[in-house]
Amino acid sequence: MPRLTKIYTRSGDDGTTSLGSRTRVPKESLRVSAYGTVDELNSVLGVAVAHGLVPRLAEVVPVIQNELFHLGSDLCFTEVDKETYQIPEIEVRHVTRLEDLMDELTAVTGSLDNFILPGGTLGAAQLHVARTVCRRAERLVVSLSREEEVGDYVIPYLNRLSDALFVMARYENKQRGVPEPLWDSHL
Repeated sequence: MPRLTKIYTRSGDDGTTSLGSRTRVPKESLRVSAYGTVDELNSVLGVAVAHGLVPRLAEVVPVIQNELFHLGSDLCFTEVDKETYQIPEIEVRHVTRLEDLMDELTAVTGSLDNFILPGGTLGAAQLHVARTVCRRAERLVVSLSREEEVGDYVIPYLNRLSDALFVMARYENKQRGVPEPLWDSHL
């Protein structure tokens, strides 16, 4: 467990930052952008929780937030550095858990008959924001994976998570009795 005795270090004033292995890289590097966006996603989920979600989602979102710390750890170490450092990583069990959650929630929401607009309750709308940030993180990680190796389950996890956040937003609206805002293709 990391111990932070001082929050500011001044070492980033030159436009670089340290990866988990203490290797210095530019702050705008794809790797830093990827795990920075995962951190942003985690914060957006924190806002969703703060707004108040239905009990099942209030139970599961903090678990996902914890998994996003695993994902950030997975991304802030190169695959070569992971041979030296023992770090939490995203594993197949994390991906499977998201698939199981989507199956559970979809059994309640039912199938989707039309495209929906982000909205409904405040919690659902915030979950939609999280979904879009998750998609951005996924795009960044895919770009990174074209230049460097990333963990085997990082991209599948982000892909499933964005889908899960969509289903969670639908579930939030359904459980609160708020109709889903539907896309009207004729407007």
